[in-house]
Amino acid sequence: MLQQEYGWVRQTRGNLLDFCRNLDPNHFTQTNGFGWQSVRDSLVHIADCYVAWLGSFVLLKTKKPLTPREELHNLSLEEIIARFEQVDSIVNELLELHGHKLNVLIEREIPWREAPELLSITPRKLLMHTITHEFHHKGQIVAMLRQMGYEPPNTDVLGTED
Repeated sequence: MLQQEYGWVRQTRGNLLDFCRNLDPNHFTQTNGFGWQSVRDSLVHIADCYVAWLGSFVLLKTKKPLTPREELHNLSLEEIIARFEQVDSIVNELLELHGHKLNVLIEREIPWREAPELLSITPRKLLMHTITHEFHHKGQIVAMLRQMGYEPPNTDVLGTED
């Protein structure tokens, strides 16, 4: 994965985050009965996935990468955007430090799991996982927004600028 490709991911994410600035605050947190329940919670879950797999498992930056559920209701869109800026830093660091070693297996315990769980995986596969995970949940967010009567932006990479 090159910087350019991740730039496309950032563009589509930025389109969605910019759109969320204009949501009715009640719609941002409205439970919808699927996925991670609300637009807010889904966005936090997306960011947490990057922080967990890339920041914690690969880069060993933290042992507590996940936002506790009881803290979700306190998070504003601006705080979530800041969390994605942290995600961008993590991905950039991964590409700089591991760019030539993305296919080298890492075998270690998953740092944030209470019960020891050994995993053997490459940074490239975890990067691909986090990106596909993001697009999966962005699709759920777009569906939530449509159910609430909004016309959300295109979040497909095909709509990005080169």
